[in-house]
Amino acid sequence: MSDAYLAPIENDEPRIVRETGVDARVASIVEPVLNSAGYRLVRVRLSGMNGLTLQIMAEREDGTMSVEDCENVSRMVSPLLDVEDPIDRAYHLEISSPGIDRPLVRLSDFARWRGQLARIDTSVIVDGRKRFRGTITGMTQDAITMEADKANFGEALVSEIPLDTIADARLILTDELIREALKADKAARQARGEENEDDDTASDNDADN
Repeated sequence: MSDAYLAPIENDEPRIVRETGVDARVASIVEPVLNSAGYRLVRVRLSGMNGLTLQIMAEREDGTMSVEDCENVSRMVSPLLDVEDPIDRAYHLEISSPGIDRPLVRLSDFARWRGQLARIDTSVIVDGRKRFRGTITGMTQDAITMEADKANFGEALVSEIPLDTIADARLILTDELIREALKADKAARQARGEENEDDDTASDNDADN
């Protein structure tokens, strides 16, 4: 069983998985503002959904993110993006929580969800491949250790994946993950003296630049 709800989160911890191009420009604009307000940036992604959608995924320092938090972040970053104007077309701004099958972008994310099933894609070949699926079993300051749930012939059962090769990583939805995520969320909200709230997505109006 994972002990996710016991793992600490550091607001100033750098992300392992980072954006490139326009996404990176947006991240550099919004991340300092999020940090100053007690939030952490998880991911920025510009996609062709609904014409053009800018998704900013964030969370509180304790790993939670309510509808009200999403709305608060939207109010903070929307005028900032209007001023900085990093995107040269009209877009739809979406602020969201990481969700249960969340991206893993910091070393503490892997530590927090150790023992859970995850998928990792690498930018270069590691142990003869670039895609891994298995249980997070350990980590150092330089690498993640993963035990494959299904190893094909010739593939290592246990792989050590250098942090600087990770292009994308996220949890895989399982019954155990759902139980642990709900437990972690409840513990965090009780620590703040709040009742449980449903996480959701708050979307801003279309932004013209």
